[in-house]
Amino acid sequence: MNMPAPQYTLSELNIRIQESIQGSFPALVWVKAEISEYREHSSGHCYLDLIETRQSGGEVIARTRATIWSYTFRLLKTHFETATGQALRNGLGVMVQVKVEFHPVYGMSLNIKDIDPAYTVGDMAMRRREIINRLQQEGILNLNRQLPLPVVPQRIAVISSATAAGYNDFVNHLKHNGTRYRLTVTLFPASMQGADTGDSVISAMNAIRTRQSEFDIAVIIRGGGAHIELAAFDNYALATAVARFPLPVITGIGHDRDETVADLVAHTKLKTPTAVAEFLLNGCANFAQRLNDAEQQCTNLLNAMLRTENQRIIDYGDRLKNSVRQRITGETHRFAMFNMRLQKTLPLFVRRHQNQLEQVAHYVQQKTGATIQTQLLQLAHKTEMAPKLIKAAFNSQRRKIQAAEEKCTLVDPANVLKRGYSLTLSNGCLLRSVSQLADGMTLTTRLADGAVTSIINSITEQK
Repeated sequence: MNMPAPQYTLSELNIRIQESIQGSFPALVWVKAEISEYREHSSGHCYLDLIETRQSGGEVIARTRATIWSYTFRLLKTHFETATGQALRNGLGVMVQVKVEFHPVYGMSLNIKDIDPAYTVGDMAMRRREIINRLQQEGILNLNRQLPLPVVPQRIAVISSATAAGYNDFVNHLKHNGTRYRLTVTLFPASMQGADTGDSVISAMNAIRTRQSEFDIAVIIRGGGAHIELAAFDNYALATAVARFPLPVITGIGHDRDETVADLVAHTKLKTPTAVAEFLLNGCANFAQRLNDAEQQCTNLLNAMLRTENQRIIDYGDRLKNSVRQRITGETHRFAMFNMRLQKTLPLFVRRHQNQLEQVAHYVQQKTGATIQTQLLQLAHKTEMAPKLIKAAFNSQRRKIQAAEEKCTLVDPANVLKRGYSLTLSNGCLLRSVSQLADGMTLTTRLADGAVTSIINSITEQK
């Protein structure tokens, strides 16, 4: 037979739970957890939500409220931040000494009495190592460092807080550097401390990415401050954004002893904002020195080439003078020798060809005389025959004219009419066809001895 279940009022049940918890946890205990929510109240108390997550997948498997009362909180906060260089914040792993309490109205909570800084330091270091190992496994730890740094980066996109002393130091150092180098600085404001630092810096980087072509490099600077404020830069999402950024990223976010994960993945890590400005100015100075060295080398090379070419021209001039002088001497000698030979051979040549010239002249004279005599006889003959030829031509033309006149007489209309023919006209126009006739037309018929006028009554065509 089942025993009936005991019955309690809610308050009775909560009192029994309170007694049970107090009996089970009479002393203080240490608890490992992660801060899920962290709130400092104006009263000085601190309220937290502690959670435990599953290592694989991050699923929350436990959650409870915790409180640090104001007096204890003032002592613990100072001690924790001094020992760890880190402020209490969301996402931080902690080892806390607690008194387990249960209130019938407010339920269970943990009253924190102490915090072990050594655990948090170890947890932070472990998480930092996990982030670095993850970046190495993904092959992006040195990705930004592989981008070529411009020889003279002059268009600078700066991620910082407009009111940060480090940003002002950076700008002033660039402006008052004692040189004429001009660098353009464009600020993309971001929160550089607090829980939202990572998201704020990533947002600024995204804004730069949309205007990527306007800049040569990106700079993240924040200047000095407490070591605890640098923890935001040990952030996987921020480190990934820096590693994958399409422009070289230069950081100046801490002191000599500080090196965040963001520094590790950046193209170049420097100590301070002023050191970043000096790095950029040194780049300009180094480039200017390279230009000066190149200019000097070009000048020296040109001078050496000019000296060499001048010497070559002088050498060519000397050789040309000697060559021309030798050529003139040789040609003068040749001309003198030719002149001597000419003076010797010309009289012989004249004497040798004089008889030939005389024979040619005599032949030409004889030939010319005979030709002239022949042409004179032909001219006399043609002169004698000319009157006869002209008279014969006239007679021939006269006979042709007479024959033409006879033909004209035969075809004269008057002579044709005398042979029995007639001409029929209408209105003075000669009619050649019956098709030109019409009823009532007046006709004039010309005969050899007169003309007859008639009117057509009818037309009969003969076929």
